[in-house]
Amino acid sequence: MASRTAPDSLRCVQDLVNTLDIETGADALSADGGPGALLRAYGVAEPGPGEGELEALQTLQALREALREVCLAHTAGTGVPEGTARTLERLFAAAPLVLAVRPDGGATLRPAPGLGGVAQFTAGVAAGIASAVADGTWTRLKACEAHDCRWVFYDRSPAGRSRWCTMAVCGSRAKMRTYRARRAESG
Repeated sequence: MASRTAPDSLRCVQDLVNTLDIETGADALSADGGPGALLRAYGVAEPGPGEGELEALQTLQALREALREVCLAHTAGTGVPEGTARTLERLFAAAPLVLAVRPDGGATLRPAPGLGGVAQFTAGVAAGIASAVADGTWTRLKACEAHDCRWVFYDRSPAGRSRWCTMAVCGSRAKMRTYRARRAESG
């Protein structure tokens, strides 16, 4: 089976959203030192200017859940809910980007100078999303359709229509529920 790990530009989104295991309720961000561990994993200086630990946790959780909603919209092939779009606009507005011109003449987006903590991480997320939108990979980052899972995965299938993080677990459960429902109707 192909890897479900996102490309580098989207790995921070996948890692952030998957800090919450919906099935067990385990939240890596809420664990002692959770926000700091995530930020350090992405080379982000913590905390940012005027940023407290509780504020960092709440911002990261809001970003996580809004990004999960976007990934669910990718899975369903629907638009992003209006409230989710507003939340992301607000969070990204607090994390500005600048255009960096490379020596080869190309350009990339990067976090604005002076950012630290959650704002720097959020700007990195925004830059990664912008890169993925440009190369057409953004909509392949999806959330598992199973209500008790919602794990974010990268859809590498040729048609780009995967609905579950893994067919062996979530896909099989969904197909079995559908099968049993049809049998119950006909029986």
